[in-house]
Amino acid sequence: MKASVIVFPASNCDRDVAVALEAVSGKAPAMIWHGDKDVPDCDLIVLPGGFSYGDYLRSGALAAHSPVMRSVIERANAGVPVLGICNGFQVLAESGLLPGVLMRNAGLKFICKDVHLKVERNDTLFASAYKKGSTIKVPVAHHDGNFFADEDTLKMIEDENRVAFRYCNEKGQVSDASNINGSRNNIAGVYDKTGKILGMMPHPERMIAPELGGVEGLPLFRSILDRLH
Repeated sequence: MKASVIVFPASNCDRDVAVALEAVSGKAPAMIWHGDKDVPDCDLIVLPGGFSYGDYLRSGALAAHSPVMRSVIERANAGVPVLGICNGFQVLAESGLLPGVLMRNAGLKFICKDVHLKVERNDTLFASAYKKGSTIKVPVAHHDGNFFADEDTLKMIEDENRVAFRYCNEKGQVSDASNINGSRNNIAGVYDKTGKILGMMPHPERMIAPELGGVEGLPLFRSILDRLH
C-alpha cells in the first residue's frame, strides 16, 4: 500500500499516523509538504491532526487553500481514498469534500481524553475490521470538534447512512451525557457519499499498541490495508 501524509504548518500528528501506517503495511508513507503542488500516485491520502496555520480564521480554513489541496481534491474526486483525522477532518470539511463544519466545543474548552465511540458501519474500507455496533475507545484532543450541519444536511447524512462513528458511553449508549463536545447527533466521524473519504475527530493513530493504552485504533488501519493491499 502506497500512502501519502500531507504535512501542514503546525501539523503535530503527521508522524504518529506515519508510524501507524508503517506498522500495518511495513512501508513508510510519503510525507508531502502543504506547499507542494502534486500528490504522487498513491492508494491513500491522510490529512493528519494538529493546528494547521495556528487555527487562524477557522480551524482548517487556511489549510484548505494550501497548494497541495488542489491535488488532494482532484485525486479524491478520481476515487483515491482520503482519511482526515482531527484537524484533517476540519480541512476536509472546509474544502467541501465532506459535509458540515467543525465549531468550537460546546464547553468552550480544549478536550484531551479517551472517549468511547459506537461503530455505525463496517462496510467501508476504513471500518471492515470492526464489528458494526461495537464500542471502541480512542483519544480525542481538540478545541473545535463540535460537528454542526443544518437540518437538511443532517437529514441527508443520516438518510444516506454516512455517519462513521458516534460518541457514546462504555456500554455503547448514545446520549447527551456521552456527547463530549456538542456535536449534532453525537457525530464523531462522517463519510462522503462514496464511503471513500472519512473525516473523524478522534485519533485512532494514538491507540495502536498496548504501550499507548490500547489497540482499538489499529483495526481502522488494518481495514484500509485489507482493502487496498
